[in-house]
Amino acid sequence: MRPPNGHINGSAQAESRPQPSGPNAMFGQNAQFSPEQVRHFVELLEVPFDPSVIEWRVTNTSKANGRWRGQVIPYADQRAYTDRLNALFTPAGWTRKYTVHTSAHFQRADDQKTTAKVFVTCDVTIFGLGSHSATGEEWADDPNACTSAEAQSFKRACSCLGLGRYLYHFTGTWVDLDERKRPKTKPTLAGWATPEGWKQGLRPGKDSAPNKRDDALVPLDEQWRELVQQIEAMAQPLGKAMYRGLLKSVARVWKPADIKDRGVLERLLVQMQAAERGLSRVETAYLHTGAEPLAEILHSLGIRDMDQVSSLEQLENIVLALESEAKKRSHRK
Repeated sequence: MRPPNGHINGSAQAESRPQPSGPNAMFGQNAQFSPEQVRHFVELLEVPFDPSVIEWRVTNTSKANGRWRGQVIPYADQRAYTDRLNALFTPAGWTRKYTVHTSAHFQRADDQKTTAKVFVTCDVTIFGLGSHSATGEEWADDPNACTSAEAQSFKRACSCLGLGRYLYHFTGTWVDLDERKRPKTKPTLAGWATPEGWKQGLRPGKDSAPNKRDDALVPLDEQWRELVQQIEAMAQPLGKAMYRGLLKSVARVWKPADIKDRGVLERLLVQMQAAERGLSRVETAYLHTGAEPLAEILHSLGIRDMDQVSSLEQLENIVLALESEAKKRSHRK
């Protein structure tokens, strides 16, 4: 985070300037917060959105016995993020800036179509707290490419400040879909994912009630099978080394079906989804750097190629190094 805005070098000239009044005095560009105030605002940013603004996106589908099922995850429209920032800091207390880039055209793997990608970087600054940036991406042949990438980058930047970060804890819930592949019913949010539950101290993994059964061990029921299926589906996007590496490090097994502890299954799925996002970030940075920087980074880690990457730690080192190189190259242009 950047330090709070203030007077340059504490000069006498700056100190003699008239001090702002009204909302800008607390939330404008001259905002000065104490450590206690910073912690307070961060806590308020972390509070989940009201369930009424939560929507559900279908990420995976399957069909069995003529019935469509879909895996859904919750999300909030970027207007919910804007409303929270305005409510806490006023429109004068924060700002955002977008930068748009496009990649060179290349052949897409899934349909062999030649197209480019649109990248939007959003810098979100809360005066007195700090600034964070993040990048969203979308295929250029999507008619809403810029809109989608813009929303993605804004929400990702906000999550660095704590706003909406709780949504990353969701791994997906399977529900019945209608003939248009829309959820027939909306899942019920856990207590920790509501403002009331969060303020009461509930958190992911700790949202339990008296007499609630122990969820550590579960029978071979539909929920267990769905978790296993989700993990097995990660084998292809992750590659053999990463997939087996996470199975071994998290669960000490070679097959997801050998895991009977639902908590272990959920942790494994979360780590695999994190690995999938990391690989996507490598792919994005690679578009800006080319092959040579990636080869040098892999060589420095004693890895021959990406197919040998088998842990999240290795992947994180590669992502950070390659994104740093991509950023340097963008500044040179």
